[in-house]
Amino acid sequence: MIIQDLDIKLDTGHVERGNMRLDELGINLKKDIDFDLVDDALVFMRNNPMFYRKDYYPTVAKMADMHRGGSSFDPDSILSPMVTRGINSYCKEYKLANMPDDIFHEDHRRRLLNKIREEELKQIEKGDYT
Repeated sequence: MIIQDLDIKLDTGHVERGNMRLDELGINLKKDIDFDLVDDALVFMRNNPMFYRKDYYPTVAKMADMHRGGSSFDPDSILSPMVTRGINSYCKEYKLANMPDDIFHEDHRRRLLNKIREEELKQIEKGDYT
């Protein structure tokens, strides 16, 4: 006598093996940014105590010293590394992206740099950062 197994077995495919990716399920993993990245990043850079103390203030104070000393300087070359570090810290703090370049495009970086330069140079000319 031959006994056959009549249990129906479900083929679970990729899921059972752990090889399935979320994008195969049709789930959109991209986060929609519904706020101004540039303004939010600038608020973070000015209000995060560690970033402000370690990066923002020393960079702007360096520009103020050069301005008071009468030496010519390029604000963009001084501010650019600080802006990059600020963007990296901002993305890491709020877990916005694994790679900051995924959400901060060149246009965002340029706008952030311009905004910081314009606002801080006004403050330096008024005598702040002494």
